[in-house]
Amino acid sequence: MTETELIRLDLGRVAQLTLANPPLNLVTRELLEQLDRALATLEAATAGDVRAVVLTGMGERAFSAGSHVGEFEVQRGPGGRDRLAFEAGVSRRLAELPMPTIAAIEGNALGGGLELALGCDLRIASERARLGLPEVRLAVIPGAGGSQRLPRIVGLARAKELILTGRVLTAAEAERIGLVHEVVPAGEALARARAIGDEIAQRGPLAVREAKRLVDTALEGDLEAGLAAELDASERIFATDDMFEGATAFLQKRDPDYHGR
Repeated sequence: MTETELIRLDLGRVAQLTLANPPLNLVTRELLEQLDRALATLEAATAGDVRAVVLTGMGERAFSAGSHVGEFEVQRGPGGRDRLAFEAGVSRRLAELPMPTIAAIEGNALGGGLELALGCDLRIASERARLGLPEVRLAVIPGAGGSQRLPRIVGLARAKELILTGRVLTAAEAERIGLVHEVVPAGEALARARAIGDEIAQRGPLAVREAKRLVDTALEGDLEAGLAAELDASERIFATDDMFEGATAFLQKRDPDYHGR
């Protein structure tokens, strides 16, 4: 039997990952397995080939309305922890991609769907988007990074409010608390996310990857360790061909031609 395509990966300097399980792009085990394979492909891409990734959902109703409630019962049986750990691992794999990631949120991003968006570096939302972690309404909890990533993005008190009440935010409310970076007119989230991806793709790809890694780890250790890591990374970047190309292009008043080496 041919596997249903639930994840579409279009490679390029700005790659696009599409959750293709309409109308709500629900997060199922099969979708996660396909997403995991797509992420492995992106991990293996060179810095010059893939410089940014846009994650979006098919259609206008939902980026992803969350996990398939019909699969909850399976989590109670033997191997339930392994299944939960797999979902969490896919979200972590997304968050740890070496290149910048941008979520284009058109419609609902709820529960497990929002957790995928939280794993991205930037989030662009359509004005009709609705975002939240409403798991407690179903007597479960965020299990794919939501309870850990949301506080790092919006702060501890606001994250507690949203997770403990299960409240769903409008796009404007989400932008106000920093959950999304920009709100755009309906139907324009993907185009805006790709435009930001194109902007990132024009920069030195090795430098961008190092900068993302440094920022991601900035709050995990003490300041001195972070500054030492930054110094090490700077030394590596100054030894690259891209650095020389960037400096030369600047002096020659032309656009640089980076190759990720």
